[in-house]
Amino acid sequence: MNPVGSALGAAAGLAGCGALAGLLPRHRARTVLAGVCTAGTGAAGTVAGIAACGGARWSLVLPGVLPLSGLHLAVDGLSGPFLTTAGIVIAAAALYGIGYVRPSACPADLRPWVQCAPSGARAGDLCGSAAWARPATDGLQPTHHPGDPGRSPLGAPPAVAGGLDCGRIVAGRAHAAEPHKSPARAPDGALRCRATKIRRTRPSGTGESARGVQAVLPLFALTLLLVPAAASVSAFLMLWELMALTSLVLVLAGHRERAAVREAGVWYAVMTHLGLVLLLAGLARFAAGAGGQTFADLRAGAAGLPGGVRSVVFVLTATAFASKAGAVPLHVWLPRAHPEAPSHVSALMSAAMVHLGVYGIVRVGFDLLGGGPRWWWLALIGAGGLSAVYGMLQAAMASDLKRLLAYSTSENAGLMLIGVGAAGLFADAQHEELAALALAAALLHMVNHSAFKALLFCAAGSVLRASGLRDLDRMGGLRARMPLTAGLFAVGALGAVALPPGNGFVSEWLLLQSLIHGLAVPGEVTSIVLPLAFAVIALSAGLAAAVFVKALGVGFFARPRSDRAAAAEESPPAMLAGMGLLAVCCAVLALVPGLLGPALDRAVAVAGFPHGASLSGTGIQAQLDGVAARLSPLWVVAALTAATAAAAGLPRLARRRPRRTRARLWDCGGGAPTPRMAYTATSFAEPLQRVFDDVVAPEQDVDVTPVRESAYLVERVRYRQRVPDRLEHRLYGPVLAGLSHVGAAARRLANGSAHLYVGYGFCGLVTVLLALAVGW
Repeated sequence: MNPVGSALGAAAGLAGCGALAGLLPRHRARTVLAGVCTAGTGAAGTVAGIAACGGARWSLVLPGVLPLSGLHLAVDGLSGPFLTTAGIVIAAAALYGIGYVRPSACPADLRPWVQCAPSGARAGDLCGSAAWARPATDGLQPTHHPGDPGRSPLGAPPAVAGGLDCGRIVAGRAHAAEPHKSPARAPDGALRCRATKIRRTRPSGTGESARGVQAVLPLFALTLLLVPAAASVSAFLMLWELMALTSLVLVLAGHRERAAVREAGVWYAVMTHLGLVLLLAGLARFAAGAGGQTFADLRAGAAGLPGGVRSVVFVLTATAFASKAGAVPLHVWLPRAHPEAPSHVSALMSAAMVHLGVYGIVRVGFDLLGGGPRWWWLALIGAGGLSAVYGMLQAAMASDLKRLLAYSTSENAGLMLIGVGAAGLFADAQHEELAALALAAALLHMVNHSAFKALLFCAAGSVLRASGLRDLDRMGGLRARMPLTAGLFAVGALGAVALPPGNGFVSEWLLLQSLIHGLAVPGEVTSIVLPLAFAVIALSAGLAAAVFVKALGVGFFARPRSDRAAAAEESPPAMLAGMGLLAVCCAVLALVPGLLGPALDRAVAVAGFPHGASLSGTGIQAQLDGVAARLSPLWVVAALTAATAAAAGLPRLARRRPRRTRARLWDCGGGAPTPRMAYTATSFAEPLQRVFDDVVAPEQDVDVTPVRESAYLVERVRYRQRVPDRLEHRLYGPVLAGLSHVGAAARRLANGSAHLYVGYGFCGLVTVLLALAVGW
């Protein structure tokens, strides 16, 4: 039996079982069972992908599933890398999600006492670090503390119910309790108070722990595996839409608590369905011209299409796929949806779903259409370069950790598009070896990005779960409180900055090698475009280093800048196990990238470059056949380790006197340093903001409040700064304003008259008939 078909069948069965398990009434049972089944789905998808990377092929036709043509599935060498990476990310994220999703009710021994989560925690996470109120039942929420700033970083609105505010307990200490009430001491040491009014919150089992969310997660994982296996237009569109709908449900998991989630869901729904319309139009036109809707029919009929039709098909489909990949300026949904989704869902979307946009461009542009004119690929390189630089600039300005990672996804998607565009450019110039090398670099970067970006989102979710914080300005000191999470985040950050020994270094080095050797291709276009692409990659790499130094240094080092950061605790074992699996993948990809050589060769062969060897050699050494370049990551790591050891050990050997371990430092009379003296994410990014001020266009506001007695004496100075997405403001703002104006004007047509509505229908029918008659 074919291993690919067996593995995908097992994945479908496990996903169905996981969907049923997600409907169970008991929270812990459905979380564990749905998570285990989803992890099994990912493991089965990994097996199928590895078999496809090894050369196995598989196809299946189910006539009765879809009308007219049935369901066509097929897996080849190009599907293999996407199946493998999606399967590994699904398995790790599902394992992580078992520990991430918390029950929305308190344990039995604490049910008589309503527990208050810290400001910023989810409304249903009643088992937080503070306790208050009189004996009551589950589902009660405390009053809002007057010192909290209205709305938490997560967007949870305060529940003001009147009566008593008991403050909160952080690391065993009571804060801001009302002096006129006498607290009692609970058996577990938590603070208890009497209250006169209570308020019921959302019902148990909502948010990411809801049954609907738990049931949809395995189905979303299954669509991530089946989209690369679709082999017809109808199957591809159906699976693409199922992937969009299931991911939308997961993004909206917290819509009851946070208005930002609802806004993100609206943006994501609109952008993904606009992309679907473009994809439907492009593939329908392609199928009509080719005389069939299976991928085999499209390949056979692509050569007979006129050049204009081929260009229309490519532009429509590439725009839709670029929107899914988060390419600028179609990225506006990504920095909204990824931060607001549960963190393991963010990992799936950023490390698996986004890459299917790149897969679609490669599949349609190279495999089905068989390549195209030069301007296709120049436009792709331009979009990729804009995404790489602009995405990383926005990440440098962001202080929200998950929003920073979302913009980093746009940057990495831009690098992949540069590789795909360079491959098409070289193929148009009849340099097949360079085309294969550039495409292999893009696919290898996709694999590396899956590993380190899933790890980074999971680590950010661990911080969010432990502290309720996404704002880097309020973090700090997490390395001491969460050492394992900090170390795992550092592994992912090392891959994201594309420096050795990170796994992102290998793929970006391979991409740069293709661009450098591409300068030998004759022509003015390549002489101009390739150096610009090289500069864009170098600039984005430098910005990435600054971004992740900020994220790691400000978020995990220094001192805690809030009580919640100081009270954070390490993640549960299931979450650490999921992150550990991703960290192992990062290490393997960084040290032995040559193992992926045969799989990349098969993928680029399916894309149309069967004679262009890309990456070969042993697992220790990566050899680029056709160009004079090789890389030995293990030797690079050994050299860095030796240099680090020498830099740390030689001064100690040369020291004559023993080092004083305890000494008082001169502090210039300023006293001990405080967290306010350390760099925040905003202050760290200020030099970059000044350099790129004309690009990011920050908005600043200074509000000076004088004392009541005199206008010359200042009581308070409040400084606000906001760095909006300038492309969104300039491009989408006028469009939305115009649509709103048109909608307001169109209300006049709906005056409630049935006769008028019948007239509208008659005019519309006559217009359609006339259009059909003229077209016929």
